Amino acid sequence: MYAVIRIRGLVNLKRDIKDTLAMLRLNRKMHCVLIKENDCMKGMLQKVRNWVTWGEIDDDSLKQLIKKRGRKIGEKKLTEQEAEEVFKKLKENQKMPEEIKPVFRLTPPSKGFKDSIKQHYPKGELGYRGKEINELLKRMI
Repeated sequence: MYAVIRIRGLVNLKRDIKDTLAMLRLNRKMHCVLIKENDCMKGMLQKVRNWVTWGEIDDDSLKQLIKKRGRKIGEKKLTEQEAEEVFKKLKENQKMPEEIKPVFRLTPPSKGFKDSIKQHYPKGELGYRGKEINELLKRMI
């Protein structure tokens, strides 16, 4: 499962890029979604690689993300028990339960981004970063 975080904003976006970001449910900066690893999603990520960063999320980061940033419909926080149930459901079938919002709103990372956000990882912040996405997520939760 990939964790995808939108890094850059809306200024000077082409229509097809804007539509792809909307299909991924990444409508604002610092939003995160969880998606399956398949060819269709990989193609969409390649199309928007200059606006997002993504990588494989591990279990610890996933638990922490659901516990602290997971929300039910109506902007209500998840209880400890509900967060555990959502984590188990995600690990079983890799699909977000319908009663949970699919988008996680994050804060800007503590200690900030690197100097050049616009370059691709490892020089900058954009693009595929593999397991290193977990470090960024922990700084943003």
